[in-house]
Amino acid sequence: MTEQKRTDIDWEDLRFFAALARHGSLSATARALKVNHATVARRVGALESALGFALFERRADGYQLSRHGTAILSEAGAMESAAAAIRDRLASSKGPSGRVRLTTTRSIADLVIAPRLGGVLRGLGNVELEIVTDIRVQSLAQREADIALRLGHPKDSDLTGKRVATIGYAFYASKAAAETVAKSGPARLIGFDLDSDGVAEARWLETKFGPDAFVFRSSSNVVQANAAAAGVGIAMLPRFVAKQNPALVEIDCGEAMPDRELWMLAPANLVDIPRVRAVWDGLAEIFAVSKDRL
Repeated sequence: MTEQKRTDIDWEDLRFFAALARHGSLSATARALKVNHATVARRVGALESALGFALFERRADGYQLSRHGTAILSEAGAMESAAAAIRDRLASSKGPSGRVRLTTTRSIADLVIAPRLGGVLRGLGNVELEIVTDIRVQSLAQREADIALRLGHPKDSDLTGKRVATIGYAFYASKAAAETVAKSGPARLIGFDLDSDGVAEARWLETKFGPDAFVFRSSSNVVQANAAAAGVGIAMLPRFVAKQNPALVEIDCGEAMPDRELWMLAPANLVDIPRVRAVWDGLAEIFAVSKDRL
């Protein structure tokens, strides 16, 4: 008798597929899922066999989603998220416990959240908070993060959102550089590195001043502020960053970037999980107290 081709889909195979799409290599996926890389390859191969098409292009530098893989990733991610939410609810009957992954900008993590973490985690002995400041936007839909602090009004209606602050911008320099600018015209600017083209502030500065206006570049607002304080040039900074450095003075360099809203976001099916809600409420309290500083 001829063996029939498998046509059913194993949900676990979909979970392995979504994880490989997220991590990009068998070894990284295996570490994240706490299995060996052969298990990852077998699971993804089984899913491809059931579907009848390749989900990835195997390359020397890792696994790249194929056209078919890209088409089904959002559905697989949604199922993975739903399953994880169910597991969370079952595991949270005794109160907040487990890991909460927060993604935000480096400057907000360093200057606003980290100094106040004691208040956020007080009484949450079974909760582990991880803060991710990767320049790449972490996906809430694909469970790369549980909570995000993002600049700009959210467009995804599936997320629960709360506007927590408004970020204002201005130009800053050292006192000596400011005096030089007043006498002889603008000094050169401090901007973002060339890998920061996805950052709105970087795009705004390049559009307004052109690529040749910069003397120094860094992806970090804190590094930019320190460079400006050392007299390297003029930096456009969030006001809350500049206020941390007493060596900086605000200068007139034309109109700065318009204010931006800071939103706290989480998937609607996660925000009331006790561990996520506890961190969410703690962060909301931080921004309620710190709003005037931002």
